[in-house]
Amino acid sequence: MDRALYVAMNGAKQVQLHQATNTNNLANASTTGFRADFNAINSLPVQGPGYESRVYSQDEHTGVDFSSGALQQTGRELDIAVSGNGFIEIQAPDGNTAYTRAGDLRTTSAGLLETGAGHPVLGNDGPIALPPFQKLEIAADGTISILPVGQEATTLATIDRIKLVNAKPEDLYKGEDGLLRAVPDASIEADASVTVTSGMLESSNVNTVAELLDMIELTRNFEMHIKIMRSIEENDTATSQLLRIN
Repeated sequence: MDRALYVAMNGAKQVQLHQATNTNNLANASTTGFRADFNAINSLPVQGPGYESRVYSQDEHTGVDFSSGALQQTGRELDIAVSGNGFIEIQAPDGNTAYTRAGDLRTTSAGLLETGAGHPVLGNDGPIALPPFQKLEIAADGTISILPVGQEATTLATIDRIKLVNAKPEDLYKGEDGLLRAVPDASIEADASVTVTSGMLESSNVNTVAELLDMIELTRNFEMHIKIMRSIEENDTATSQLLRIN
């Protein structure tokens, strides 16, 4: 059987892998603070004895789009939008530190402050826990002040400060859980210059039009590889018939 069949099969497989990234981006087009993924398909010649007449393709994750998403006003006291290249430091499910732009915060029944996805938000001394409150305010520097239950409206108590960091794109990578983490040997510390805006949320930075066009192109590309595989099968059948005649 012609080796072109394996080349076409490999191409179809790599297109499917690229489609998975494209689909994930589209699925998170409305996810708060989501950062789109970049993928690229590279050509890899097959090296070996004889003339290199076959070139395979390989889909690779090339990075993350760190451009900012649009800001949406919500008026909710627990919603915050991070400025510039800043990130909110959170605790990942594995217990390690991670970073996010998702500022849709909430409190659990135990008073633990977490993101909309359920990841604890870190402060000066670990996960932030809030006592019962009537009112809450988050200052531009991430300081959390509350009006305790039963206290006068003029009394605001400072509880903790959300840990905000300023990280370079090259110092971060996205894990399979969608959270951003520091690359090995990268040092990411709290930065007082990072600010937040209360009552606002940053939307996903996914360009839905571009992703839909990419999906159409990938679908046609996949169909082209399938047609090539069928043509190779037809050629193989015709060759077998000719050999039987001889």
